Amino acid sequence: MRKRSFGVAAGLVAAALVLSGCAGGGDGGDGAGGGDGDKPYIALVSKGFQHQFWQAVKEGAEQAAEEFDVEITFEGPDTEADVDQQLQQLQTALDKGPDAIGFAALDSQAAGPYLQQAQDAGIPVIAFDSGVDSDIPVTTAATDNKAAAAEAAKHMVELVGGTGKIALVVHDQTSVTGVDRRDGFVEYIEENAPDIEIVDIQYGGGDQLKSTDLAKAILQANPDLKGIYGSNEGSAIGVVNAVTELGLEGQLTVIGFDSGQAQIDAITSGLMAGAITQNPVGIGYETVKAAVEALDGKELPKSIDTGFFWYDETNIEDPEIQAVLYE
Repeated sequence: MRKRSFGVAAGLVAAALVLSGCAGGGDGGDGAGGGDGDKPYIALVSKGFQHQFWQAVKEGAEQAAEEFDVEITFEGPDTEADVDQQLQQLQTALDKGPDAIGFAALDSQAAGPYLQQAQDAGIPVIAFDSGVDSDIPVTTAATDNKAAAAEAAKHMVELVGGTGKIALVVHDQTSVTGVDRRDGFVEYIEENAPDIEIVDIQYGGGDQLKSTDLAKAILQANPDLKGIYGSNEGSAIGVVNAVTELGLEGQLTVIGFDSGQAQIDAITSGLMAGAITQNPVGIGYETVKAAVEALDGKELPKSIDTGFFWYDETNIEDPEIQAVLYE
């Protein structure tokens, strides 16, 4: 059975759901009304809700809510391309007057006025997963995405033999995670693999269908392509789908990011060479923990590195990897 970071158990999660009044977000609703009880209320607005990654982040937030005896809500837009919906959810969260806010920005620039509103109201902001281009968040709980992307690039170089053409399907170019997972990968290639050419970078909004279409177009335009990197769950599965639909299984190297069930299946079947997994339970847990500490007046570090791991068919069953997969 899957081991979870921070010792999650089914009973604990169930209790957290009851005690926290945690909101679902698949329909983009405004969640359970916050701040109705005596507990501190922390509103979390994520970049999405549909991917297994965000369900695991929510799970970690629920653990912390139970442990630190706080109330939380957790919601996100229907897709990771819907910046407007996320900003509406952030405004709704602010209108509830939370004690603290956790926020994973789809567009860090667009979120600026809302973060200023939180600061003016004395509401501490904890950035999570995706940092914010602002000094307002008191800390950021996230993967070191540039380092993680560089690790993915290192494996790409090794697997394609250090030469040839590759491409990227990235989830966006407006969030810090999108930029860092692109730049970390590209910079590693430029600095360490002069015989590898990046022929295309496309942005699919983390949507599997759009990413599939983009990857198919890349493959059709570059029949000699040797590898593709997908920068998040939706991007990577889009690439896998494209390879399958075009009948190119085994003909190029696919590397992904995140570790939902579809990517795990793709790695075990050989469709995907490997991927980077984050520690999403840890991201959710550390976000709520940092919010509690901020409310207690504790000084927080500028960033909280929640870690990452490379996994492939050789180590996917290792206990260390099993603990951070989110199928």
